[in-house]
Amino acid sequence: MEKSLNKGVDKYKIWVWVLSISIPIAVAILFLIRIPNVDSLTFLPPIYAAINAATSIILTLAYLAIKRKKIILHERLMKIAIGLSVVFLVMYVAYHMTSDPTPYGGTGILRPTYYFILISHILLSIGIIPLVLLTYIKAISKLFVEHKKIARYTFPIWMYIAVTGVIIYLMISPYYA
Repeated sequence: MEKSLNKGVDKYKIWVWVLSISIPIAVAILFLIRIPNVDSLTFLPPIYAAINAATSIILTLAYLAIKRKKIILHERLMKIAIGLSVVFLVMYVAYHMTSDPTPYGGTGILRPTYYFILISHILLSIGIIPLVLLTYIKAISKLFVEHKKIARYTFPIWMYIAVTGVIIYLMISPYYA
């Protein structure tokens, strides 16, 4: 049974790699594109910061659900977390395609703190893509032992990304034009 399930996982691995490579490349390219004659979507940053906050809450609830053996609830919450992350990404890219970058204006210890949080957030955001996809594939393939092993890493990294997304917004928001 295990071998037949692993064959099912193998068919998804190419998609994991394709998405894990193409999403960051597409985002980087789209960051270089400005849509002409379109007003800046300045209303989006607080919305996608709220989406990050909601994601952190959903991830916490999903963690608590699985600890309480509420598997269906856990599964639904994780699908919501994935959906929220996709919506966040679309809004984030749309904002940056219509707006100039906002320079951080903080000084003193806040400046290196902001950049540490920002850089770690960005790097981990790239790395979380294959982790989330592999964790999800293990679950839908009913490889729960393997799912649990990888989820131990996926959950705290994803949580860090969601929480630091809110912190980054709070730190940069005073400097929006």
